[in-house]
Amino acid sequence: MTRFSLAYLVAAGAIAGQAACTSPAAAAEYPWCAQYSGQDGDGGKNCGFVSWEQCMQTVRGIGGDCVRNLFYDDRTERPAKRARKSRDD
Repeated sequence: MTRFSLAYLVAAGAIAGQAACTSPAAAAEYPWCAQYSGQDGDGGKNCGFVSWEQCMQTVRGIGGDCVRNLFYDDRTERPAKRARKSRDD
């Protein structure tokens, strides 16, 4: 083997190893969904909006409505409660 093909083989192996070790991205859930109008009511749905206003700006002019995302769990956004300090008298 030549030096070039050996270096190419090592680089390809390193790239393949990196790809195998990467974890898949998790889907983000947002509180508002755009339900697009279709010809037979079969338009798409996009649940990627953080506010009702943002959703309405998207569907304005192309048809559709905004609805709450039933799968959104808002507990993940709330900060953790601070632990109370106990008073030792």
